[in-house]
Amino acid sequence: MEEIRGLVARIIYRNEDNIYTVFELETEEGTLTCTGYPPAVREGESCALEGDYVSHPLYGDQFRVQSYTPLPPENTQALLRYLSSGAVKGIGQALAARIIRKFGEDSMRILDEEPERLAEVKGISARGAREIAAALEGQKDFRDAMIFLQKYGIGGRQAVKIWETYGMRLYTVLKENPYQLADEIRGIGFATADAIAARAGIRADSDFRIRSGLVYVLGQALGEGHCCLPVPVLTGRTASLLELPAETVEIQMRNLAVDRRLQIRMKEGEAFASDASVFRTEQQTARMLLELSGRAETGGRDRVEKKIRDLEDREGIRLDDLQRRAVETAVSHTVFILTGGPGTGKTTTIRTIISYLEAEDQEVLLAAPTGRAAKRMTEATGREAMTIHRLLGVRARPEEETGDRMLTDFDRDGDNPLEADAVIVDEMSMVDVFLFHSLLKAVMPGTRLILVGDEDQLPSVGPGCVLRDLTRSGVFPALRLEKIFRQAAKSDIILNAHRILRGETPVLDNQSRDFFFLERRDVQVIYKHMVDLMRDKLPGYVGCRPLEIQVLTPMRKGALGVETLNGVLQSVLNPPARGKREYKRQDTVFREGDKVMQTRNNYQAEWEIRGNFGIPIEKGTGIFNGDCGVVEEIDEQAGTMQVLFDEEKTVVFPLTDLDDLDLAYAVTVHKSQGSEYPAVLLPLLSGPQGLMNRNLLYTAVTRARSLVVILGSREAVAAMTANVQQYVRYTGLEDRIRELVIVESTD
Repeated sequence: MEEIRGLVARIIYRNEDNIYTVFELETEEGTLTCTGYPPAVREGESCALEGDYVSHPLYGDQFRVQSYTPLPPENTQALLRYLSSGAVKGIGQALAARIIRKFGEDSMRILDEEPERLAEVKGISARGAREIAAALEGQKDFRDAMIFLQKYGIGGRQAVKIWETYGMRLYTVLKENPYQLADEIRGIGFATADAIAARAGIRADSDFRIRSGLVYVLGQALGEGHCCLPVPVLTGRTASLLELPAETVEIQMRNLAVDRRLQIRMKEGEAFASDASVFRTEQQTARMLLELSGRAETGGRDRVEKKIRDLEDREGIRLDDLQRRAVETAVSHTVFILTGGPGTGKTTTIRTIISYLEAEDQEVLLAAPTGRAAKRMTEATGREAMTIHRLLGVRARPEEETGDRMLTDFDRDGDNPLEADAVIVDEMSMVDVFLFHSLLKAVMPGTRLILVGDEDQLPSVGPGCVLRDLTRSGVFPALRLEKIFRQAAKSDIILNAHRILRGETPVLDNQSRDFFFLERRDVQVIYKHMVDLMRDKLPGYVGCRPLEIQVLTPMRKGALGVETLNGVLQSVLNPPARGKREYKRQDTVFREGDKVMQTRNNYQAEWEIRGNFGIPIEKGTGIFNGDCGVVEEIDEQAGTMQVLFDEEKTVVFPLTDLDDLDLAYAVTVHKSQGSEYPAVLLPLLSGPQGLMNRNLLYTAVTRARSLVVILGSREAVAAMTANVQQYVRYTGLEDRIRELVIVESTD
């Protein structure tokens, strides 16, 4: 890093949301354009900058600022420019000149130490002097805080958030309990708080540190999909993180349980710990489900059977025994779970259930976890389906206490329930416990809830394993479809998917029209053939564009992991070109024309659908985990990147807010859930045993609509098919359901 000094001549652009600033700095060598996130920068101010020189393809040479330190004006001319810039509220150009004439070289000291003497200047009253003094003090406090936080590696919007949250209390917080930052300010994690604590002299075995470490580990586990952890796992992970004895950690874990921040429950002789809020979510979910569950009035079994036969005749279909039983059970109960793999007739069964209920003049709502899954449901049923978020009316609101964080909320809840007689949710394996909890709050007792999914697919990206827990509880009516129908049996994708489920290696003889295997053991050769297939051969064969073909891989790291594959594919499918703008964020280069994916729900992201001439015709909020799009425009001068999601929703992201966007030429199989692609390329050589399993291979194969191509070794495919080991996901919903059933049965 280099250091330069100069005077801030002009602020060209400033984004108040993310503090991204473009400004001109006058130095001894001339005027230089600077960019970065210095929250305290002011026109007319002298400063010292640390950073690097960069060459922007559109705007030329610039200085990218990493740290900003304001300096006192070196002389009266510099002070006059500073005061004339409007940096100090209440002082304009004429008044600044009079102050300089009155106090000369002593002006800066007067402003800092005796601002009340400004009343000696013509045009400044005693009250005006006090107001200027207050403005100067506020600016000084803010600037000092920014410089102080910068020493701890905190800058930009994070530093401003800390100031807005604590004000002058931030010094006390950092001195006494820096871990508050991780608890109370979004975007500041345990590692940052721990580094600050170490600099502040907080003991490594302090109660604050251990408690914060426990909360952090549980939060990390939640990100991995767990709703709880075995107590030995929690204490072991925390002890390893903090480099402390497990016994010391366990004491604070028990104290957190006493404070009701943790819940500890026994299951089959083993203790499990969960965050109290997560435990309550599972408990409330179980209670609401049990309140919904019951028998529905149908007029008798004979009437139901006759209506089903009439529907079969009218619609020209024939249900098998399991499908017919599924329809009977769905219309006779208020909660019903339907599962089954591809080609087993789930769609026909759902359509029949919908037709039955509509014939009974019942209002039916259809929903799925993602936009793509909802679109598939619409195409399959001929009725409009929407995302669960849209069904519930997702919105973001400021946190009441500080207004700093945006909290997720839904318009539909117990006070404003869904107006429907039945709600059918598809792709339930993708629904996490928090989204399911929100859905149940909006479904009133008496409303039918029909949950459809494939238990053999990977669990939800978010925490929980809802579909599995509901079926394993044995409390709710559930039925699994197993027969593969004649039309589906023509697809080798479906036949091989079921072979995989049975533990049989899929047929790899290349006699198929929709399932191919290319034996390739050299990674570089796999890259070459993958590009050749995506760019030249498959678009014409499948009838799609290259960006619609999806590479799926089990892992993020390694030669055939997401990170490496995206770099390889981007370099060929969307290489650098003159006039094509790009922006580097950490190790990722985003380029106009890139395929990208949202990796976390962003409820406050604003989108708009644009009509002719770019005029917005619809607006809304919310971009969700798994949504894919294309980078349309990067404007580094404005600090923004524009992405078009699902060929309709335009979102403008600040360049500081790209942490939840990844390149998506290749994605993990887990991230592909709920999506369907014209063609799937699956590179398989080797990988962690916990990932290279039957469950993952089955999920990957079933993401393809028209074509699967596996590139790799037969041994890898056979090993995955044989590996029934799945990643263990610790959840408590099944136990909460059974506990409540036991309580109700003893009342």
